[in-house]
Amino acid sequence: MTDRRLTAWVRGRVQGVGFRWWTRSRALELGLTGWARNMADGRVEIVAEGSEESCAKLLQFLRGGDTPGLVDGVVEHWNEPKGGLVSFVER
Repeated sequence: MTDRRLTAWVRGRVQGVGFRWWTRSRALELGLTGWARNMADGRVEIVAEGSEESCAKLLQFLRGGDTPGLVDGVVEHWNEPKGGLVSFVER
């Protein structure tokens, strides 16, 4: 099983609705490390590291329609993990 790093930018009504908390909960369930943070332009940026399968599942959750708020779109970027992350946190 290959570890990967997923960076996702989620746009829509995703700030002030519990989206980062919800993302953290899903990521921890999947055994991922990383973080979710609000961006000044209204998006939420998510960085997750772990198995490629678990990262892909998190991406499915983000696009799945059961998120808090309203997701209009998700842009993803995949690369090699950088490590050094010990849990999944809200920033």
